Amino acid sequence: MLHRLAPFLLLLALTLPGCPGPTIGDDDDDSAVADDDDDSAVADDDDDSAVADDDDAGPSEDRVVIVTTMGTFTVQLFLEEAPITSENFLAYVDEGFYDGTDELGATIFHRVIADFVAQGGGQTADGVGKDTHDPIVNEAIDSGLSNVRGTLAMARTNAPDTATSQFYVNLVDNTFLDPGGSTDAGYAVFAEVVDGMDVVDAIGVVATDGADQPLVDVIMESVTRE
Repeated sequence: MLHRLAPFLLLLALTLPGCPGPTIGDDDDDSAVADDDDDSAVADDDDDSAVADDDDAGPSEDRVVIVTTMGTFTVQLFLEEAPITSENFLAYVDEGFYDGTDELGATIFHRVIADFVAQGGGQTADGVGKDTHDPIVNEAIDSGLSNVRGTLAMARTNAPDTATSQFYVNLVDNTFLDPGGSTDAGYAVFAEVVDGMDVVDAIGVVATDGADQPLVDVIMESVTRE
């Protein structure tokens, strides 16, 4: 069964404990978005986490290359830790959902908040929300993965098991999005950027309107397995 995403479907409103922070509200929420003044440590781009090289001739099972109008970055999926979420993401990748090779339009990064997240994968440049598959189970608690800088996680509504296609990239450490932080269920991390974090950082500082949507569309031109 397919579900129609609202033009701006997203995460529930969250703020950092103890101080006003950025809100990742539902995209239909007109509430103001506060600046993120959190001074928590940000993970280094040169993190030496072990990532195996993929020398296979065929498409990679755990790496995806995302080509945008602002450059290219590569992500590695946590297939073992977050199997449901990873396979869900790969299904959309293989169907051409994100880059429009399904002939239904390429998706954009429609919400960008500096020093917080860059979010996309749900709507096209003309503001149309694409039809998605059924929502998946939230694996945030079971995976043990954390919303640190450079990781990708699933956007959802305020109900835990509502993620479909939309994801976000953490521009800084946002551990308050982990289970037990701003919500009991947390937001499910499923991948990390292993190349091109400078491109993600550039996306993270684009000029935006009052709804945090970039003034110049950041389009996903190609999203394929490496």
